[in-house]
Amino acid sequence: MRPSARSSILLAALTGGMLVACQPSSPPAQEPAAPAAPQVTADTSQQPARSTDQPATDAPTVAPAISPAAFADKVWKVKSSGSVEPDTVYAFLGDGTLVIDSPNATPMHGKWSFESGKLTMVEEGIAYPTDILKLDANELHLRSHNPGQPVDIVLTAAPGEALPSAAPEK
Repeated sequence: MRPSARSSILLAALTGGMLVACQPSSPPAQEPAAPAAPQVTADTSQQPARSTDQPATDAPTVAPAISPAAFADKVWKVKSSGSVEPDTVYAFLGDGTLVIDSPNATPMHGKWSFESGKLTMVEEGIAYPTDILKLDANELHLRSHNPGQPVDIVLTAAPGEALPSAAPEK
């Protein structure tokens, strides 16, 4: 049996129609975009010329100046910390002695230093760089970079407490 020319044309038309139906539809016509606002530039004709060879640098941010006098020779008590017992006393004595007195332990004597705006606490011979996150007359917030995770310590001023001595009593 021989296909007729009519059958071949009909088959071609059906195949073409199915192919057209399977094509993705064209995206909907987009609305014309609103005209852009004209770009406005500052009139710098009266300002001195400056070189564009180097990018402008932002002024460096300067941390507020901290003086050891703001926290030394005062008694501070731990208000909150993830690692230090509440009510533990910290005293940064003027001679560089650090006294840490926990309510349930013998006072520990270490050292502290403040150089180039950086606080370092030395406990049991190990130096810990320590950030001063906040310091005012009533609160001292420290972040001690101990091995592992840093330790945040929020201390409050304890003006009624006696300043401990620099050396343990014998």
